[in-house]
Amino acid sequence: MKVCMFHLMPYRDLAPDFDQRYKSAYLDPVWFDVADPDKVGQYYNSTLDEMVYAARAGMHGLCTNQHHQNVYGFMANPSLMGSVLAKLTNGLNVAIVQIGSTLPSTSPPTRVAEEYALIDCISGGRLVAGFPTGLPTDATISNGVIPIEQRERYREALQLVLKAWQAREVFAWNGKHYQLPMVNLWPRPIQQPHPPIWIPGSGSATTVEFVVDRDDCFCHLSYFGARNAETLGDYYWDTVARKGRDANPYRLGFLQLIGVSESDAAAEEYAPHVEYFFHKLLYTPQYYQAIPGYQGLSKSDAGAQSAAAGTVRPARSQIQRFCRPRISDCRQCRDGARPAHRGRQAAAHRPSAGPIAFRFNASSALPEKH
Repeated sequence: MKVCMFHLMPYRDLAPDFDQRYKSAYLDPVWFDVADPDKVGQYYNSTLDEMVYAARAGMHGLCTNQHHQNVYGFMANPSLMGSVLAKLTNGLNVAIVQIGSTLPSTSPPTRVAEEYALIDCISGGRLVAGFPTGLPTDATISNGVIPIEQRERYREALQLVLKAWQAREVFAWNGKHYQLPMVNLWPRPIQQPHPPIWIPGSGSATTVEFVVDRDDCFCHLSYFGARNAETLGDYYWDTVARKGRDANPYRLGFLQLIGVSESDAAAEEYAPHVEYFFHKLLYTPQYYQAIPGYQGLSKSDAGAQSAAAGTVRPARSQIQRFCRPRISDCRQCRDGARPAHRGRQAAAHRPSAGPIAFRFNASSALPEKH
């Protein structure tokens, strides 16, 4: 198992009555009513410091993300953060995992292809290229993408990015949503034909089917505990079997908020920070998420909202319940084989490294325990 550090980069000091004053952490809060510019500068620098510390502590990957117009996470351009992290971690065996730039919201998508290639070059070939479909609040409301076109644009954009990374000749792109007279990307990724592809999702059956068809790594972004993970995990692995893919555990990543302390009682120190995240940062009305036309198929059961917090053993057992039964199904894993690191794919394990247990840091300042 590879363990990564994922950071939403939220606003850490919202007022106690924030959730009474605003209907949502998305879109509604006005910067000048809520934000302290000096603190925001500190948050960006603290986030980078925390990520670099995680790399030096032995984490296998550092994960950035992209959201727009909200206090929940305003790492608005993950490529800026990823490029800084690539430089600061040169010499360390840690992947720069971009989860990532949202293709439907970026026009033309070759901008993302260039930025990711640049990060791969700066890092010496440590990029993991994440391509989320994107939240409807980000794509539709913040960037004006027509909801019913979002997934269509995403799939065309992904094809364009992959071709731009690999094409040996200048080509024209005449797609339904993107038209470019000449594509001849500079730079190209060090990793050829392309860096490992991770596609995140929070429960969409459409995304699961798409990722398995492509044979990429599916990253389940779960904030709702082991029950939800098990439900979606079963659906994912059933889809893998139904489509004739191998039961290689390295094709699946899993994000979960995990707090570790010396005892269950001591783990209660995380309670106010977990509550801050769920009650303030995830506080959003359904009409911002369930925009008609966005969801291709109905989501799988969301399950119970919870977080894994306590001693190492209970948290570990929950993660094992989600992914460990599949490990014995894979001959290469039974025999002890593991994919090469530094963001590269091993021939025996075509999907890139996983299962990934993301260490998730998104609350207000957490206790200084490492």
